[in-house]
Amino acid sequence: MPEDEESVRYTTNSVLNDFRDDGVCYLELRTTPRTTPQLSAEQYIATLLDTIATFESRNHDLHVKLILSVDRRHTPEQAAATLELAMRYHNKGVVGLDLCGDPTARPGGKINIFTKVFQEAKTQGLGITVHFAEAEASGSKEELDTLLSWEPGRLGHVIWEDEETKKEIARRDLCLELCLSCNVRAGMVLGGFEGHHFGHWKGVKGPRIALSTDDVGVFGSPLSNEYKLVAQHFGLDKQAICELARQPIDAIFGGEEEKARLRGMMWTP
Repeated sequence: MPEDEESVRYTTNSVLNDFRDDGVCYLELRTTPRTTPQLSAEQYIATLLDTIATFESRNHDLHVKLILSVDRRHTPEQAAATLELAMRYHNKGVVGLDLCGDPTARPGGKINIFTKVFQEAKTQGLGITVHFAEAEASGSKEELDTLLSWEPGRLGHVIWEDEETKKEIARRDLCLELCLSCNVRAGMVLGGFEGHHFGHWKGVKGPRIALSTDDVGVFGSPLSNEYKLVAQHFGLDKQAICELARQPIDAIFGGEEEKARLRGMMWTP
């Protein structure tokens, strides 16, 4: 875990270089604000953003934004402090707020202690994404209804939801952040890659899919490999892969100008 400014910069640059070399043209990193012996939480976020800005000045094809994460184990006061940081740096690269962390923490709808924070984030124009039905412990109807009440634009993982919630996701045309390597190699889903719920959602009208990495350093699968996996295990041809790559454009948190850039540069078959 990087604890000083130099190590934060080194680690961040390493991550950004890997995504650039993989051909990624738009990236939303996410992190929980961290206090270390050398850095306050704000200094940590400011260092990340400054490193990103320097990287972008030298690498024009990859645009990078930052999402701040609220950990499920946090107190409401800690969550409010994360929101305050997100708002302070909203026009400097921070574009959204995430709910993450141990899915066994605060089960059965107890994450409603964060409702006020996420509703305020939504009101202030931040994008909302949440780890959603990631595990059985975090897949109760009470919790999922609470998360949906925050009006998130994107849902991560989406493994343990009930049929009624599936229909609501489709009705809202939500964007789903699906992470095949993470889910399969961590034993979060059954049936290997062929049994992954990507196979269900790719055929459902409404929701868009954003293939994602969670995370490259742990599971060794860059984004290009995630596309290779869905092509291999679900029979997607070049046209289908191109269409899949374009699906999440309207769900990014980076603004209309960035969406237009991506529409103009993303290839068509």
